[in-house]
Amino acid sequence: MIQKAFKGIGVSPGIVIGKAYLLNREIESIPKYRLGEHEKEKEIQRFKEAINLSISQIKSIKERLSKALGQEHVYIFDAKILMLQDETLHKKVTENIMHKKMNAEWALSESIGDLVNIFSSFDDEYLKERRTDIDNLGKRILANLMGHEHESISDIKEKVIVIAHDLAPSDTAQMQKDKVTAFATDIGGKTSHTAIMARCLEIPAVVGLENITNYAKNGDNIIVDGNSGEVLINPDEHTYQTYLERQIEFNVFQQDLYKLKDLPAVTLDGQRINITANIELSKEIDAVTDHGADGIGLYRTEFLYLNRKTLPSEEEQFENYRVVAKKIAPLPAILRTLDLGGDKFLSHLDLAEEMNPAMGLRAIRFCLDQPWIFKTQLRAILRASIYGNLKIMYPMISGINELTKANSILEECKKELRKEGKPFNENIPVGIMIEVPTAALTADILAKEVDFFSIGTNDLIQYSLAIDRVNEKVAYLYDPLHPAILRLIKNVIDSAKEESIPTCLCGEMGGETLYSLILIGLGIDELSMNPSSILTIKKMIRAITLEEAKRIANHALTLKTSKEIEDYVKKEIKNKFHNKFIFN
Repeated sequence: MIQKAFKGIGVSPGIVIGKAYLLNREIESIPKYRLGEHEKEKEIQRFKEAINLSISQIKSIKERLSKALGQEHVYIFDAKILMLQDETLHKKVTENIMHKKMNAEWALSESIGDLVNIFSSFDDEYLKERRTDIDNLGKRILANLMGHEHESISDIKEKVIVIAHDLAPSDTAQMQKDKVTAFATDIGGKTSHTAIMARCLEIPAVVGLENITNYAKNGDNIIVDGNSGEVLINPDEHTYQTYLERQIEFNVFQQDLYKLKDLPAVTLDGQRINITANIELSKEIDAVTDHGADGIGLYRTEFLYLNRKTLPSEEEQFENYRVVAKKIAPLPAILRTLDLGGDKFLSHLDLAEEMNPAMGLRAIRFCLDQPWIFKTQLRAILRASIYGNLKIMYPMISGINELTKANSILEECKKELRKEGKPFNENIPVGIMIEVPTAALTADILAKEVDFFSIGTNDLIQYSLAIDRVNEKVAYLYDPLHPAILRLIKNVIDSAKEESIPTCLCGEMGGETLYSLILIGLGIDELSMNPSSILTIKKMIRAITLEEAKRIANHALTLKTSKEIEDYVKKEIKNKFHNKFIFN
C-alpha cells in the first residue's frame, strides 16, 4: 500500500498510531423530483416526521450522556433541538415544497445550503464555525427522510482513530478515550465545538484535512499528529518507526510537563507570570485545574445566547456564572460580557442588516444599544460574584466614552440589587479588552479608569493590519510579529504599569512559545490560553530569566520585519531549548 500524507489544523495535541474507523454519513445521491399538486401536503408531513424523529434522537443522546458529561454540556443538545424546531428552517423547506414543488429531500438540501452560506458569510470566526452544526443537523434530517441508519460513535467497541468528513458536538460528546484514541476530519477549525470538545476530552485531533475521507478505508494504518496537524495513511516502515519514536518522545515530554502542574510560572530570576485559561464551558474548568492554571483569564459568555429562540434569563445566567465562580474558587475568573453582534444570533430583534458586522453593532456597542440585555447579564454576574473571585471585562472598548457608559449601567445594576436586598461583591474588579487600535493608542487614558487590561490580539491584529483573518485571500497578512503590533502591545503594557494595573493577553499569541517569550520581555503580567498550552508555556518561563526575555524583546523591537523577528526569536529559543515540543 502506498503511503499518503495530509496536512490540516492540529486542534488537540498528541501523536496516535492506530487503525482507521471511517464514519461515513455522506449521502451520495439525494433524490430530486418535482411534485404533483396533490403530493405537496404528504411531503410536508414526511419532513415534519423526519424532524420529530431527529429531535427524538437528540433527546435520547442528551439523556444518555447528561450524567457522564454534567449539566454544562447539555446546552449543546438543547441548542440542536432548538435549531430543529426553528421556524426559519421549517418555512424555507415548506416554501420549497409548496411553491417550487420540490420533494422533501431536495427542499431540505436547498434550505440547509442557504443557511450554511449565511453563516459562512459572517466575519466572526466563532460564528463561522456554527455552519457545521447546521450542516450536521441537515444530514441527520436527510438520513431520517431516506430511512438511513444514523451511525453512532458510542457503538464503537475497539480502539480506533475516527476519520470523518465532520463530527457533530454530539459525536465528540459520545467519544470514550479508551475506544476513540484520535480523530481526523475533512473540515473544521480551531474554534469549532468539535475542536473545543476534543481539547476538553484531551483526544488528539486534526481537522481541515479537506479530503482525507476520499482516501482512508476501514482498517487502514493511520498516524495522527495533533501537534503538527499531519495525518498519514498506511505509512511505510521508516515513517512508522519515525513517528513511533516521536510518540514516545512526546509522551515522555508530557509526563515531564505534568510535574510542573503545581509549580508557579516563575522565571529563574524570580519574576512571577500568571498563566490562566481561555474557556467557554464550565465543564472545561476541570482541564483548567488539571493543567495547573492560575485561574480563568477569559470566560466567553456568548454560548448562552447562541442557537436559541429566546434570550437567557437572569436566573439562567446567574446559575451558570455561579457554577464557574464556585468551581474555580479561590482562583479568579474573568467573565467577558457579551461579545457578538445582535443580528447574528438574536433573530427576533428588529436589527438592521449590516454590510460589515465585524466593525458594526457588536460587543460593547451592541450592549450599549440594547441596555436591557446588558443589564440582565451584569446583574447575573454581580449576583454570582459572592460565590468566588469573579471579574468583569468589557469587550471592544474603543475609547473613554464607551467605558463611562458601560460603568454607568453597571452602577445602575448595583443600585437595583442593593434596593432588592440581593448581595454582590461591591468591589468587583472591572477591566477592558484592548482589541481596537484607538484603545491601544489611548491606553494611558483608559488605564486611569479600570482595574486591569486584557489584550485581545486576535482582533487587535485584524483591525490594525486591516485584514479579515478568516478570509483565505488575505489571511496570510495576519501577522502577530508585525513591528506595529509589538509596539502597540508595548504601549498598552507601559501605560498599565504607569497606573499600577496588571495587563493580561488572552489572544492566540499567549499560548505559543515564540510569541509568549517576547510578551514576557515586553512586561506582560499574565498570559491566558487554551488549557492544553499552559504547561508548555510554564516550562519555558521557568527556564529563562526576565532579563533574557527583556533582551530578546528589546532587540526584536529594533528589527524591521516580522520575518527578521521570527528568525531571531526562533534562534534564541533553539539555543535555549533543545526539545522540539517546546514549539507547541
